[in-house]
Amino acid sequence: MIKINKEEALNYHSQSPAGKIEVVPTKMVSTQLDLALAYSPGVAEPCKEIAANKDDVYKYTAKGNLVGVITNGTAVLGLGNIGPDASKPVMEGKGVLFKKFAGIDVFDIEIDCTDPEEFVRIVSSLEPTFGGINLEDIKAPECFKIENALREKMNIPLMHDDQHGTAIISGAALLNALELVGKKISEAQIVMNGAGAAAISCAKLYVALGAKLDNIVMFDKDGIINPHRNDLDIYRAQFVTLRKINTLAEAMNGADVFVGLSAGNVLPPELVKTMAKNPIVFALANPDPEIPYDLAMSTRDDLIMATGRSDHPNQVNNVLGFPYIFRGALDVRATEINEAMKLAAVKALSELAKEPVPDIVNKAYADNTIAFGREYLIPKPLDPRLITAISPAVAKAAMETGVARQPITDWEGYHNQLLQRIGIDQKLMNRIIAQAKQHPKRVVFAEADHVKILKAAQIVKDQKIAQPILLGNRKKIERIIAENNLDLSECVIIDPFEEDEKREKFAQILFDKRKRKGLSLFESRRLVRDRIYFGSLMVELNEADALISGLTRDYSKTISPALQVIGVEEGVNKVAGMYIILSKKEPYFFADTTVNVNPTTEELCDIIGLTARAVRFFDTEPRIAVLSYSNFGSNSGEMPEKARKAAEMAKQRYPSVIIDGEMQANTALNCDLLKEHYPFSELAEKGANTLVFPDLTSGNIAYKVLQEIGGAEAIGPVLMGMRKPVHILQLGSSIREIVNMVAIAVVDAQNYNRSL
Repeated sequence: MIKINKEEALNYHSQSPAGKIEVVPTKMVSTQLDLALAYSPGVAEPCKEIAANKDDVYKYTAKGNLVGVITNGTAVLGLGNIGPDASKPVMEGKGVLFKKFAGIDVFDIEIDCTDPEEFVRIVSSLEPTFGGINLEDIKAPECFKIENALREKMNIPLMHDDQHGTAIISGAALLNALELVGKKISEAQIVMNGAGAAAISCAKLYVALGAKLDNIVMFDKDGIINPHRNDLDIYRAQFVTLRKINTLAEAMNGADVFVGLSAGNVLPPELVKTMAKNPIVFALANPDPEIPYDLAMSTRDDLIMATGRSDHPNQVNNVLGFPYIFRGALDVRATEINEAMKLAAVKALSELAKEPVPDIVNKAYADNTIAFGREYLIPKPLDPRLITAISPAVAKAAMETGVARQPITDWEGYHNQLLQRIGIDQKLMNRIIAQAKQHPKRVVFAEADHVKILKAAQIVKDQKIAQPILLGNRKKIERIIAENNLDLSECVIIDPFEEDEKREKFAQILFDKRKRKGLSLFESRRLVRDRIYFGSLMVELNEADALISGLTRDYSKTISPALQVIGVEEGVNKVAGMYIILSKKEPYFFADTTVNVNPTTEELCDIIGLTARAVRFFDTEPRIAVLSYSNFGSNSGEMPEKARKAAEMAKQRYPSVIIDGEMQANTALNCDLLKEHYPFSELAEKGANTLVFPDLTSGNIAYKVLQEIGGAEAIGPVLMGMRKPVHILQLGSSIREIVNMVAIAVVDAQNYNRSL
C-alpha cells in the first residue's frame, strides 16, 4: 500500500486553490456578446425552450453529464461517522475519479441531516439539477431505506456505491473464480463475514447471479445471522440461516467461498485449511484484509484470493465500476440503475478479464504474463478498455429493460465518443508510474540539497517508484530532511567531498574519456567534484540506473557533463528534447524544445526519428507534423525549405511513421482545415499529435506559452538519444513534475536493461 505522509496529504489538499475540484466554463466568455449569450438576455431563449419541453434541459444545459455525489458523512471510508464537513474531501475525491475515468462532471453535496426521511426529501428535490445521483458513505441500515425511497421518487439513475460497487466488482471476480475451479455458483457454499451495506448488497447480487440463499451463511459483529437473534433489521433478516451452525469455524468447514467485508485479521489460517478443495477467499477489509494475503496463500496451494489492496493480485476496487456504470446510464438518459444494468456490468467485467490483455496494460504493470487465471480474475484499474466494455453493456441493458429515454443507435460512434470523453492523456502518466513501480530503479538526484528534490524523493520512495540516491552535502541534506519531517533513512546519501577514493577513480575515467579532447587529469579531478559529473559517472559505471538533475541549473550546463561522460547512443548524431503537453483531447508531443538551436535538414530528420520512437515509448502511435510558417510550399524561405526537405527525408527513412510537412501549427492540428484545403495530407484523417519544430526558438516558445497561458500540463523535457537514462528537469520544476520525470527515468532504465 502507498505510504502517505500526513503533511504531504494536507499540503496536497490545501495548496491554492484549496480542494481538488473547480468549475470551468465550457463556452467562451470573453466579449460583451459572449456575456449576453451566456446570461442576460440570451439565456432567456433556452429557458423558454426548456419551459415548453422539460427534456430540452439535456439539450441546453450540462445536466446530462452531471452527477451529484451526496452524503451525510455517517460512514466515511474507515473513519466512521465523522459528519458532513469532514466527509467533503472524500466526496471531492469521488468527483475526481468520475471525471478522470469517465469524463463525468460532479457537484459534491454534503448534507447535515441524519433523519432518513428528511434526507430523502432534500435529495429528491435536487432532481432538476443532476443527470444522476451517487450516494456515498451513508451508514446502514439507513442507507437501504434512503436508496429505496429515492429510487421510488426520482427518475434519474441513482446508486449507493458503497453497496453496489463492491457487489458488482466482487460478483465479476466470483463468477470467474468459480469458473476457473469448475464450480457452479448455484452449488457454492458461501460464508459472508460482515453484514453492513456492502455485505448485504454483495449477498443479494450473488443470489441474482445464481447463488442459492440457503447456501449463504452471514455473520455480523454479534455472530451468526440466525432465527434466534432478536436484534435483526429487515435487511439482515433476509439472510437468516436455518442450518445448525453457530460459529465461523463451523461455517468455514467445507465452504467454497469466504467473502469478508468486516475487519482486519479476523480469519485464522486454520479455518482456511478446513475449506473445500480450491477455496475462494475474498478478504476485502481495508487497509488490512481479514487474513493477510501472504499468510493465506502460504496456507493452501489451491487457494484463489482477492483483496481490496493494490499491492496484491485481484484487487476489488470500486473504480472498476461506478464511473462506467453512470457513464452508460447517463448516455441513454436512464430513469434508474436497475438490477439488469448492474448484472450487465458484472458480466462485462467478467468477460473483459478473459480477453487478451493489450500491450498498454502489460506495460503499465510491467508484466507480460497477465492473462485470465487465478491471479487475474478481473481487469486492472488502468485498463483503458473498461469504459468501452462496461458503459455500452449498461446502456444496452437500460434500453432492453425500457428505462432508457434516449436509445443509442450508432454503437461504433458511441465507442469513439467514449474514448474522446476521457482522452488517452488521462491515463498516460498513470501507466508510466504503474510500470515504474513494478521494477523500481536506482535514481541518483544530483541536487539532493534542495527541499523539492527531497520531497520528491520521499514520494518516489514511499510509492516504490524508484530507489533514490541523494547526492550532495551530507549535513545540509540531513538538516533539510529533519526540518521538513521527512523519512529518508533508507536512502543512500553520497557526499562527493567525502569520497576521496571514488573521486580519484572517477577522475581517471573522465580523463580517459576526454584526454584527446583537451581535458587534463588535473581538470578532471576538479570536474568530478561537480555533482552532475559525479552522478553521470555513477550511471556510466552502473552504480545508479538513471540521473535526474537540472532543477537549479540552466539546461545547457546540465546536459553538457552528461554528454561528455555518457554520450549518445549508437547511431545517434544529436540528442533532442521533447515535452508532453497534456490536453483534454489527447497528449501532444513537442520536439525539439530544449537542445538544438538551429538543426540542419539532416539533424531535423534525426530529431523526427528520435521523437517517433519516444512517442511510441508512451504507448502512442505518432502522427508527426513538421512545422513552419508555410503550408506545403505556400511560402518560400530558408525555414520552410528545411522543414519540407526534412519531412521528405524522414518519410523515406521511417516509412512506418505518419509524417507530413511543412505545415503551419493550426493546419496540423485542425482536421477540418486539412480535409478542406489539404485532403492529400496523411494527417487529414486524424490530425497531428506530434509537432516537430524547425528550431529551438519556436519549440521552446510554443510549449512555454501553452503551459503558462493555455493552462496545459507539460511533462518533460524528455531527453532523447542518450546512451543511458539521463533526464533533465525544467528549471524550477514542481514536486509533481519531478516525480513524473523520475517515473519516466525509471521506465527508461527498465527498457535500457531489457535491451542489454
